[in-house]
Amino acid sequence: MREAEGLRLRRSQQPRVLTAEPRDEDLRGNRTYSGRVFQVTFLSVGGVLLIPVLILVLFLESPIHPEAFSLREPPLMDGCWAPNLKLRLAERLFEDKVQGPESIANIGDVLYSGTADGRIVKMVGNRIHTVARLGRQPCGSREDEPTCGRPLGIRVGPNGTLFVADAYLGIFRVDPNTGEAVRLVEGGLVVAGRPIKFINDLDVTRDGRRVYFTSSSSRWQRRDFLHLIMEATEDGRVMELDTESGEVSVVMDRLRFPNGLQLLPDEESVLVSETTMARIRHRFYILRYGARGGLNKGGMETFAENLPGFPDNIRRSSGGGLWVAMSAVRPCPGFSMLDFLSQRPWIKKLIFKIFSQDAVLRFVPRYSLVAELQDGGVCVRTFHDPNGEVATYISEVHEHQGALYIGSFRSPYVAKLDLSQV
Repeated sequence: MREAEGLRLRRSQQPRVLTAEPRDEDLRGNRTYSGRVFQVTFLSVGGVLLIPVLILVLFLESPIHPEAFSLREPPLMDGCWAPNLKLRLAERLFEDKVQGPESIANIGDVLYSGTADGRIVKMVGNRIHTVARLGRQPCGSREDEPTCGRPLGIRVGPNGTLFVADAYLGIFRVDPNTGEAVRLVEGGLVVAGRPIKFINDLDVTRDGRRVYFTSSSSRWQRRDFLHLIMEATEDGRVMELDTESGEVSVVMDRLRFPNGLQLLPDEESVLVSETTMARIRHRFYILRYGARGGLNKGGMETFAENLPGFPDNIRRSSGGGLWVAMSAVRPCPGFSMLDFLSQRPWIKKLIFKIFSQDAVLRFVPRYSLVAELQDGGVCVRTFHDPNGEVATYISEVHEHQGALYIGSFRSPYVAKLDLSQV
């Protein structure tokens, strides 16, 4: 017998060892079979649960009816707009003592603001004092807001009086000493066939004769402000009140969420931030009576176009410019959700079929930006707080004695930035 044949014979006679361990091929086979069973079960159960949800979403009525509109490519955040951390040098004042101090004014060294619980307050030293309450209690919930009131824009008029824009209740003149409040315009008033549903900001002439204010919507109330932003219809207006006759007229129309408002020193032109469009929309020369009693026609032009953020209130700076507050930006390079959705109204409808306003707001990245602009919308300087770590949900910048007092539509404090530090 040859050696090779002997080896084959001996190998064939060796006993086979049987073990309980499966071969790799068996393991792969079992896994494949089990995986298939799991996939089929998962898809079947998922389909049974998902199909009714899809049907429900398909037939649900969306609360908003958005329009498609165009925004230009956001500008690069460089040069004057380059990110920094200067706004993080601000300190928080009156923390947890005021809720949502949207707008700020001062008489002497006393600061005044309106809060989310419907009060007009004055801030003296470290203390908060209630000056007036425009609505009635209870306050604190979304349902209570229309009757409690929500003071937003606040200005100082002649003789040290306060003029206050309440989102629901109207325009008021308030005596800061006695707390007496006189309503000048009633919330919900119908002007030119449309109601004033959301009063936002205001300014008053030096003689107190005329008050200009923004009506952000004739459809949505302040408590649904995100619906207004997402719907983006040309539903907003700027109104003029003649305080002697009580007449209210339309100065500007067809605006997408007109928000902050500022009269220029000549008191013949007004600037309005059109938040949804990321611009300060028009420098409008107000209609006025000329020397011969005829009406001089006004003109319109854009003051600042394609801003890198969404502007809120506008206030004068000591340098002759304007302070503009922005609580959200359009990062470039980066991704802006609002820019992306501007041409996709069907996605907006779907989002609001599924999510509440508060849930959607959590998806909007926080970024606080303060900009000083000069004539022509030229950027002078900016202060940033990425992620809003110190100053959050900012709505206004009020300059007083070398410091910026920064209001917020949501946060429980006022932020103060000492300009000598930046």
